[in-house]
Amino acid sequence: MIGSTHDQPLPVRLDAVPETLLWTLYHRAVEARGAAPMLVDPMAVELVERIDYPFAERFGAGETFSQWQALRARAFDRRIARFLSSRPRGTVVALGEGLETQAWRVDNGRMQWLTVDLPEVVELRRRFLPASPRLRMVGSSVLDPEWLDRVDGAADVLVTAQGLLMYLQPVEVHGLVERIGHRFPDASLVFDAVPRWLVERSRDGAVETGSGYRPPPWSWGLDRREERRLRAIPGVRELRAVPGERGRGPVHGLLLPAASRVAPFRRLIPSIWLARFE
Repeated sequence: MIGSTHDQPLPVRLDAVPETLLWTLYHRAVEARGAAPMLVDPMAVELVERIDYPFAERFGAGETFSQWQALRARAFDRRIARFLSSRPRGTVVALGEGLETQAWRVDNGRMQWLTVDLPEVVELRRRFLPASPRLRMVGSSVLDPEWLDRVDGAADVLVTAQGLLMYLQPVEVHGLVERIGHRFPDASLVFDAVPRWLVERSRDGAVETGSGYRPPPWSWGLDRREERRLRAIPGVRELRAVPGERGRGPVHGLLLPAASRVAPFRRLIPSIWLARFE
């Protein structure tokens, strides 16, 4: 349990990119409250109850979008669980994870977890989430290379970037990927990306996700040319798409999972990728 049912909700006020952590948290909680949720996330439900914020008013009812958020998180969970099954004492480095509760969903009791996020976000995690000696945090921009020194160089490492890279400039994405590969040559990086055409729409304010909410404009997206650039980054041994999770209904249960497996269609939708380094 995160807090007592007698606790008063605690106010949180964020805007711009940091506010997106409340957006994704809320939609995970909406899905987790359902009768047959695609993601079991009781901590997300508790967090929404504990935080004084107009979630529904700001982000809408969002059942369809909530399923998509839950399936994205579940895909990351699955990759992390696969990593920990073969490296049970491995280290997961979660870049820009906001109020994601993934560490508790995948915890095997032996893993190490390092959160790298902005100082104000780290403070929120300390305020709302349980502490553990195996869960460490660094209050820093992911672009500051000093966080790399906080990772045991001898450890087996998996780095995740969920809902992050699209808010960076292309040169920043390339530099971050290269630094990770250089420092952890046997590591892997799991990240998600939006298609290039959607980046352009976001800059025009045309991406709406419910109740009038529009996320901040994105700066980086994937197309065929950008895939080639990522593969050409020194140290990248492999770059491949992660098949989409199957959910409910024709869109999430059939259309999107099928599209995620076929390159021309995958470039039209948000996608998840695995990069391996050497």
